Amino acid sequence: MNQSVVPERGLSEEVRRTLERSRAHYPDGEAGRRSLLLEALRLVQEERGWLNGEALEAVAAYLELPLVDVTQVASFYSMYELHPVGRHSISVCTNLSCHLCGGEELLAALEKRLGIRCGETTADGRFTLKKEEECLAACCAAPALMIDHQYHERVRVEDVDRILESYP
Repeated sequence: MNQSVVPERGLSEEVRRTLERSRAHYPDGEAGRRSLLLEALRLVQEERGWLNGEALEAVAAYLELPLVDVTQVASFYSMYELHPVGRHSISVCTNLSCHLCGGEELLAALEKRLGIRCGETTADGRFTLKKEEECLAACCAAPALMIDHQYHERVRVEDVDRILESYP
């Protein structure tokens, strides 16, 4: 966690500076503030690791938006974590293209290698295997998985160890 963050008091200076720079690209008023919401949630999550109630309240207060609106957006998108997670978050696509190309086997190999099931975190806090993703939008390179928003495409079961070892 960034030392300049005090969750009870709002957003860090770094997050506020970044959002102020971005704000210049959006219209004034509520429409512009709503346009910053996804970026604000991403920045706060990167800094804190996940979005707890205090983080959501800080984003809502900063953007002058209702807390319920911020919470709805954060809970809708799978890229936002509303519970503590490991240092690295793994998403495996098992939708049609990935399923047909071995996505289920890839997921099973990850579960076996990590000793956890979907939705769980390894005992050492290194990896969280997210609940199944509907689609990672990498159908032409199936099967695909994503670790910390970095895509790994055409992944074979034999690749699992090498990929995991590249994340300390």
